[in-house]
Parts: sequence; structure tokens; C-alpha cells
Amino acid sequence: MIEAWSVADVRAAEEPLLAAGVPLMERASFALATVVARDLARRRSVALPDGGRRDGRVTGARAVLLVGSGNNGGDTLHAGAYLARRGVDVLAVLTGEHAHAGGLAALRDAGGRVEVLVGSPDDVTRPDRPHDHLHPHVADRVAVQVARADVVLDGLVGIGARGALRGVAADLVRRVSAVLDGDDERATAPTDGGRGGRRRPWVVAVDAPSGIGVDDGTVPGPVLRADRTVTFGAAKPGLLLPPATHLAGHGAVVDIGLRPGASAEDGGAPSPVVRRLEPADVAALWVAPGPTDHKYTRGVVGVVAGTPTFPGAAVLVASAAVRTGPGMVRYRGPDDATRAVLAARPEVVPAAGRVQSWVLGPGVPAAPGPDDDPVEDGGQHERVRHALAAATGELAADVVGERVPAVVDAGALSLLPDRCPPSVVLTPHAGELATLLRARGDDVTREDVEAEPLRWARRAHEATGATVLLKGSATVVVGPEGAWSQADAPAWLATAGAGDVLAGILGTLLAAHAGRVVREPGLAAELAAAAAVVHGLAAERANPGGPVAALDVADAVPAVVGELLAAR
Repeated sequence: MIEAWSVADVRAAEEPLLAAGVPLMERASFALATVVARDLARRRSVALPDGGRRDGRVTGARAVLLVGSGNNGGDTLHAGAYLARRGVDVLAVLTGEHAHAGGLAALRDAGGRVEVLVGSPDDVTRPDRPHDHLHPHVADRVAVQVARADVVLDGLVGIGARGALRGVAADLVRRVSAVLDGDDERATAPTDGGRGGRRRPWVVAVDAPSGIGVDDGTVPGPVLRADRTVTFGAAKPGLLLPPATHLAGHGAVVDIGLRPGASAEDGGAPSPVVRRLEPADVAALWVAPGPTDHKYTRGVVGVVAGTPTFPGAAVLVASAAVRTGPGMVRYRGPDDATRAVLAARPEVVPAAGRVQSWVLGPGVPAAPGPDDDPVEDGGQHERVRHALAAATGELAADVVGERVPAVVDAGALSLLPDRCPPSVVLTPHAGELATLLRARGDDVTREDVEAEPLRWARRAHEATGATVLLKGSATVVVGPEGAWSQADAPAWLATAGAGDVLAGILGTLLAAHAGRVVREPGLAAELAAAAAVVHGLAAERANPGGPVAALDVADAVPAVVGELLAAR
């Protein structure tokens, strides 16, 4: 499991080490240089006669360092010095004259070159130009150097920076991004190992991509998209949270001796801001049947989904639930949708009975408001209300049995009571979450939710009491014991019906742990994150690197689950 800690917690963990004279910068810069050298060697690999490849030589590679002031720039400069001593041609581009003195001296002593963009006697452009923006001639020169580099290190600002990049740093990132994305024809780049075509330099962010919201994953301005982020001591929330997680590339957390969360002055240890499950964590959560299990002990999933107009949603939810491995799936719906479900999944039982979790709402229209025209729901709204009464503990006269977990999606979101227990998991996309919150008095749009997913998922949890799984290119889950963020799915999964499959997977996981989910407030969020992992892995397995349909994802779930269990 990956745990990401706030900047404040990381700083608190650094303080006693710095007071004791622990050389944190030396540790960080050496680790950074080691990771960069390893990446360079792999990218410069050479073919072997047997068809394999071996790592290439680091000597002769070109590195451009983008360096701001402060300790982040110092880490970058010291790492550049290590690389220069290994034979890398290193150019440090400083955005101002206040670079870290020790790092700058180390780089120059190692043979690295330095160019100061503004505010220094080393500035080779017109001395009368303003120093708050990058001169076009300077930008052209830097662009050429970046395009010819093998690796670019982003050390412009550290984790303590707030808000968007400004001035020279912002101008530099915009220009470098244009070069790396092929939008600037004035810069030329080497071909891809002699195979033809333009090769993008490998971009490494130092601790975090400059300009992201380090604690919340927001992207308030220009950010240089990284291929790898080397972060020191602990992961930072912005590396896991959308939208910034998509700009962070591959992660590498290097140990420099920090132990955030190990202690606190008030006696209560702080918690990570966000967590991310890895496959081994999902395997540990999975309940595999034993020799004494039968269909009623393995979990029974009840499904209220689809209408005569949208029977496909019912088919997708039922198929995903069946393929995830419950003891039984019960379906409740109109005759047309029932026939479609049974034609696709004859194992499904179209009858009322005891269930251990509900999946409610996929393919069901939202309930109309008092001034809206009626909608054709095939009786599903009443079935959803009945199941929600059991799931929330607000038992109607004709509802018997103990409270059970539920997945609430799509149209069922409009039928929620004011408050829900955390064993009820809401699964909206950004637009649905905005609608839900507006109905509860918040002034929020879909664009707001997409820009700050963690903030608004937390707000929805606070407003409803339910666990909230916010669907998107990275999935954010918020429950009473914290937040999770999963980015396991390929972009191809943004397709109709994918959310229905996720609901079926999650419903099965909740049924398998039904008693614990009701008793343990934080478990539903962890299971929701696990469902997102399986969903993403199944999408990739269905057609690696290519397009997938929702039903393909459901069909791939058994093999994914089998691989997870085999590895534990």
C-alpha cells in the first residue's frame, strides 16, 4: 500500500533529523541521481544478438536541469553534480540568481555548465528587460538544449510552493512543454535510437512536478508532464490524486530516513492524506471460498438496475457481479429487463429473497422533481426505495432483516435519504456528484468537481454520511477513515457501461464482507478502492493497450481475481 502524507507531516518528520545534523539533501540528491542514471541506462539500452537488450552507457548522455531557488533546486544541482562525475553532459538552467549555493558550487566543480536566465550578471540578454518573464531569444536557446537532451530534471519549485507557477518559471514550463510535445518546430531533437522519428527526452520531477497542488492534486497552472517523479521520504498526496496524478508519471519513493506519522506531540499519530492499494493489498482483502462454504455463505448480491428502455445496464451489472464470484445474484426489475438478464446470465435468480448487498440504480432514470414530467422507470424507483430502506436502516413495515451494504449509482442517487451509513457506497461521476451536492445546497459544477475531486468527494461524504466513490480517470474514494485514490485503469475504459461493471464488482465485494462492512465504518471505502483496482486490471487484461467494451471487462474479471489470489 502506498501512503501519501501532507507537506506539514513531511516537514515535521524532517525537523528532528535536520536538528541532529542528518544530511538529508545529500541522501536525497544521491538517490535522485541513482534513479536518473538507471533510467538513462535503460533508455540507452542496446540490442543483443539473442534478441534481448542490455543497459547502455550513461557516459555521453545529455541532461538539462531546470532549477529554481531553495532546497529543491539544491537537490537537483547536487544530483546533477553526481551525474556529471559519471560522464553526463549537464546543463543547469537557473530561473534566477538565488540558486542553492552549495549545489551550484558542486555542479560547477563536477564540470557541469550553468545558464542563468534572469536577474544575474551571468544574464546574457538585454540588461534593461523586465525580469518577470522569459525573453523569447532565451526561450529559443533553452528549447534547443531541452530538445537535444536525454533527460530533463524539473527542480523549479519544492513541495512548500503554493499556487500556480508564475513569471519566468511559468514561461519556461510552457515553452519546454511545447518542445517536448512536438508543438515547437524551432527546436530539433535526436531521432529515436536511429529508428527514425522524434524522441521525447525523459522528464524526471524532483519530489513533485512543479506547479501541482502537492497536498490536493490540483493543477492551477502550467505543469511540465513528468515520465517519473522521484519523491523523498514519503509519497505526497498530489502524486496520487487527480488531476495531478496524470502528470507525475511513474513513481519512485526513495528512503532518506523520514518516518511521517510515527509520532505526534499531542499523542495522536497523524494519518496519511490519501492511500493507494496495490495488487497484493487487494488479494489480502479477497474472500476465497473454503470447503465448507455454500452459495448462501459466499454472499448474495441483489440488483435493481435497468429499465425496459435501458436493459443493457442490468445485464452489465449482473454479468460483472456473477463473474466476480458471489454465491448468488438476485435480480429485481421489469419483465423486459429480466428476460434480457436471464438470456445473458441464466445463473441469476429473478426472485425476492435475502441478500447481503444491493446494487441500485444503474440504467435507472433520476426521479423527477415536483415540477418535472413523470419518467418511465418500469417500477424501479419503488424497488430502489425499498432496498434503500434496508440498506440505511430506515426499515419500512414490509422490510425485514438486518441492515446490509449497498452500492448506489446513477438514478438511485436521486432517491437517497438525507443521511446514510458509510456501508452505503455512492458511485457518481463528476456530473452526478455536482447534481447531488447542488440538491444539498452547494454551489458546484461538474468542472469544479473535476478540478478538485478530493475536496468535493469529501464534501459529499460529509453531506450524506455515505462512503463516496467518485469515478473518473483516477478514482477517488472517501470514507470516515480517510481517502483512497486508484489510477489502475487505461484511458480506454472511459466507455459506456464501464460504471455498471464497476458497480457489479463492488456489490460482490460488499456482499462477501457484509457483516464487517456494517460494523466497521472504514471498510467500505477500502473495498471500493479494491473494486476499482480489479476493474482497471480487467480492462487492461481484456485488450492490452487497445479499446475495450464494458462486457469485455466483466468477462476478464475471473482471470484477474485468479492471478491476484495466486500471488498472495
